[in-house]
Amino acid sequence: QVTVVESGGGSVQPGGSLRLSCVASESIFRFYAMAWYRQAPGNQRELVASITSRGSTDYATFVKGRFIISRDNNKNTVWLRMNSLKPEDTAVYYCNSDPPDITFMPSWGQGTQVTVSS
Repeated sequence: QVTVVESGGGSVQPGGSLRLSCVASESIFRFYAMAWYRQAPGNQRELVASITSRGSTDYATFVKGRFIISRDNNKNTVWLRMNSLKPEDTAVYYCNSDPPDITFMPSWGQGTQVTVSS
């Protein structure tokens, strides 16, 4: 069973940047497509960006051109570089497999809070 630790969130002004990190506990991570998700208060969790085990990426329309997802399978780590942040990007960000798979990771991590405001 895999667990993850997300980090790198914080408070930034509109237009700012952050880089989120997600470190998985097991090397089986390397065989799974991974994704970043986010959940804002009162909203459902939504997919932000995904990356296959070999590095092919895909992005939600609302972050395309601003966010970059990457991974290093040797470090069991996936990152999310977030540029040109907007107030509507404010949310708790989580990583998990794509799609979420309880056989891979039985429960979500604690997430990392991103707040964008002036």
